[in-house]
Amino acid sequence: KFIPSEFGVDPNKIQIYNLAHRFYAGKTEIRRLIEAEDIPYTYICCNLFMGYLLPSLAQPGLKAPPRDKVTIFGDGNAKAVFVKDVDVAACTINAIDDPRTLNKTLYLRPQGNVYSINELVAMWENKIGRELEKIHVLEEELLLKIKESSYPDNLEMIFIYSAFVKGDHTYFDIDECGVDGTKLYPHLKFTTVSEHLDTLV
Repeated sequence: KFIPSEFGVDPNKIQIYNLAHRFYAGKTEIRRLIEAEDIPYTYICCNLFMGYLLPSLAQPGLKAPPRDKVTIFGDGNAKAVFVKDVDVAACTINAIDDPRTLNKTLYLRPQGNVYSINELVAMWENKIGRELEKIHVLEEELLLKIKESSYPDNLEMIFIYSAFVKGDHTYFDIDECGVDGTKLYPHLKFTTVSEHLDTLV
């Protein structure tokens, strides 16, 4: 069985395909080649690793969560998914010989790992005991910033737009071509977003 090194958003479901400068095109091309050659596969979509965007609460250019003001993109309600890299590895190991994952897309959406930016900010405020100043950036404003910047410098904003404005991680239900890894492997304990943010307080 072949498991391509994707471990991100499902390139078949992405709504910003043409915005990402062929970032997803290579992944879809590899998928089509695998399927055309009848190679057994499992595609694993964990969306975002916890070490990316979460430590900054999705604030471009920051390396740590803000403690004074925070930018909310769009309406702030689209939900993103964050999974710790070791938890993705554990799921991958379980999926290798599992016939239920044969020629399927394995999605990881642990209950404690799916949050909107509004929810992340509220959680962070609760942890630090302080309310942050909210700066709202509309979808059109973010798109303009992305287009005014050059690739790959704008990649972080593209991922923020994809996850927290378009909702590319969660806008769709898992269909017959996919399986839910958290349901297949209930014995696995996933590090939650809240647990990860505790390490940043």
